Amino acid sequence: MEAMFTGANTEVIVAGRRFGKSHGIMAPRILRNIHAMPRSAGAFVAATFQQALTRTLPATFTALREMGWIRDVHYIVGHRPPKKLGFAEPIIKPMRYDYVISWYNGSIQHIISQDVVGSSNSLTLDYIFIDEAKFVNHEKLKDETLPANGAIRKYFGNCPYHHGLLVLSDMPTTKKGSWFFRYRELMDTELIETIQSLICEIWQLKQKPKTPYYNNLINQYKKTLAEFRSIATYYREWSSIENIQITGEKYIRQMKRDLSPLVFQTSILCKRITRLLDGFYPSLSDELHTYTAFNNEYLQSLDYNFTETEHQDCRQDGDIDLNQPVCIAFDYNANINWLVAAQQQGNKMKVLKSFYVKYERKLRELVDDFCNYYKYHHTHEVIYYFDNTALGSNYAVSDEDFASVICSQFIKNNWNIKRMHTGNPLKHKEKYVMIDQALKGQKYLFPQFNKNNNEALLMAMRYTEVVVNSNGFSKNKAGEKLAETEEDKLEYRTDATDAFDTLFIGMNIFPYKSASAFMEAIIN
Repeated sequence: MEAMFTGANTEVIVAGRRFGKSHGIMAPRILRNIHAMPRSAGAFVAATFQQALTRTLPATFTALREMGWIRDVHYIVGHRPPKKLGFAEPIIKPMRYDYVISWYNGSIQHIISQDVVGSSNSLTLDYIFIDEAKFVNHEKLKDETLPANGAIRKYFGNCPYHHGLLVLSDMPTTKKGSWFFRYRELMDTELIETIQSLICEIWQLKQKPKTPYYNNLINQYKKTLAEFRSIATYYREWSSIENIQITGEKYIRQMKRDLSPLVFQTSILCKRITRLLDGFYPSLSDELHTYTAFNNEYLQSLDYNFTETEHQDCRQDGDIDLNQPVCIAFDYNANINWLVAAQQQGNKMKVLKSFYVKYERKLRELVDDFCNYYKYHHTHEVIYYFDNTALGSNYAVSDEDFASVICSQFIKNNWNIKRMHTGNPLKHKEKYVMIDQALKGQKYLFPQFNKNNNEALLMAMRYTEVVVNSNGFSKNKAGEKLAETEEDKLEYRTDATDAFDTLFIGMNIFPYKSASAFMEAIIN
């Protein structure tokens, strides 16, 4: 309510999960803008089309529906509105409607995703909405989208929301995702307080008798209020707990139980992370070593059918070569088991996705999860890298060793599996040197991670510490055998990193080429 009544032209709101960003901020701003600027053109900006399709738009449309605004009645998504609906036309008609939301009064919103080349080209916008802003590439935003927010003022020049910007996010954990923090310094606190005082004054005047004097005074104040709003920047950070009347205490306790301490601090308590620890992977960089890759052609074919996007599989991924085998490696533990999947693409090791299972779900279920996700892979072929820790051990399974269980389960799922035994595990110091050289681009395959498919793995790698003891330099794995707690989740421990290490060593020291890749190399 504070944000809505303030009504600043530029709003940056950093808030925890379940704060109400879709229902309380995004949807009301949409309705405000389309009615304050009929036939205008705004934009939704997302880092990826998949983000827009699976998170931003479904939540926003749900909020609109609960407010009484119905899809295919009041607005159309992805198609030119049928003439029988009698929709007004926008001032600037789009060439295509594939990425357009059209409203009954002629207002439209373009859906801009940064992984769709040219989605901002040639647009003229009246306002911009950005959801999950911590994932947005600020350089692309500055170069491609923000300059488009400059529609002709003759139509809406007196509207304080014209050329407006709304930025929504939970708290970022990386420097790259923190680009919107600067708006805090741009906020004129005195101006915001003046706006809020004017709103109170107008409200008080409305309680007085309706005389020409008071009506004239209210109109003067409203004009001044619009002028102040048009130049105002409003920045706020809110914890989910500040919305506890809606979320309930049970939700907060559940999130504290289910999320890692870092995620809980940022996504729920909305606290800034000012210091990250160096450790076993000190050269790991979000900018250099992570990427997003979605198959937008497939996502677009779903025609904004949100039911189809709920179940995710490899058809949504844009980084996998479906004709080449997938390289895999595991880590085996009584309470958590990991699988990391990658492919060599040129001189890069593309870490496509990682999986884990906990407690009663063991290796067979882990293999099933992989096979279900990649069931649309064309050759159903994996290269399984394993060292001696996979042989003769069975604490995660029954009476078979790990390698035998994994191979038999892949065969049961009708997958071809090529076993690649790498011998004894390398010492930690040797692994550290190899992987650090690779991350620096000095030697070996250059590791890159699909950040949407490897969230827990990347978190574990960022916070894997080193220790120097009687055995020399090594990972600090002391916490692996401890019982899981709310503050110490299994999936953020070093088990995940061991699976990655095994895969990295295997793909670099024991490279494997399938028959198809071998023939392609000969032909080329």
